Amino acid sequence: MNLHQFRFVREAVRRNLNLTEAAKALHTSQPGVSKAIIELEEELGVEIFARHGKRIKRVTEPGLQVLKSIEIILREVNNLKRIGEQYAAQDSGTLSIATTHTQARYVLPGPVAKLRQAYPKVSVSLHQGSPDQVAKMLMEDVAEIGIATESLTRYPELVTLPCYEWQHVLVFPHDHPMVGIERISLEDLAQVPLITYHPSYTGRTRIDQAFALRHLRPNVVLEAIDSDVIKTYVKLGMGVGIVAEMAMQGDNAMPDLIARPGAHLFGHNLARVAFKRGSYLRQFVLRFAELLSDRLSRELILRTMAGDASEYDI
Repeated sequence: MNLHQFRFVREAVRRNLNLTEAAKALHTSQPGVSKAIIELEEELGVEIFARHGKRIKRVTEPGLQVLKSIEIILREVNNLKRIGEQYAAQDSGTLSIATTHTQARYVLPGPVAKLRQAYPKVSVSLHQGSPDQVAKMLMEDVAEIGIATESLTRYPELVTLPCYEWQHVLVFPHDHPMVGIERISLEDLAQVPLITYHPSYTGRTRIDQAFALRHLRPNVVLEAIDSDVIKTYVKLGMGVGIVAEMAMQGDNAMPDLIARPGAHLFGHNLARVAFKRGSYLRQFVLRFAELLSDRLSRELILRTMAGDASEYDI
């Protein structure tokens, strides 16, 4: 047996048992993948996949156990590579970050710049996507560290830690009638067009839940994943915006828009940092996590990765 066979099996499962797609992802031929998997099954003496004719239909019960072992083996192979990189060149390499657009645009520039100052030989690769895509990129070793508000805790393959809290803010043009309301209610917002995030992004779940608890139906006329897009349409007078507070702080604020805190309406959101369970974290990865939040330290992260998080609410 060999690592190529293990990778073929894992990729076949990731691609919903489609060997053609698995072969494309691994830059090889479909017959080669099929042959390698059959050879591994013959060597192990068990069927990893149940077949109908030549088509793979499902993973067998022994196949599930094989997959668990394959994941551990390939994870440790990846860890060996990182350990080698760590000690061969301790201050250089590539930091791959998976995150959402909001985090990449408004939160990460400062920490990334500070990391580059501390490790000038380290390059940074940003991978943006939905929270679920962030989790997938971590699990598939596309990224070493992930930052998002939603979804990350739903994956047992990941270790997550609280990073920072934030709230939504309401955004209006200066001449909007609601600017004069001292304390805006959900009932007030339910009467006007709203512009906010797509349901899978940037705390949208909390917004929807807040209206649902009051038995209100918000009139969302435009959804986007980009806070700047939301602000642009608010500026055009299409509706009241609901965005993450970091999108209206400092240089990110638009002078012709007004922001009002929305925590009394939607509560607070918790952004989390995540790592693939069992992975080896290089020193500059740990340093970057420390730069993200004063809640995080390398000692805490390493303790949590080792399974001891008793001193911290995760």
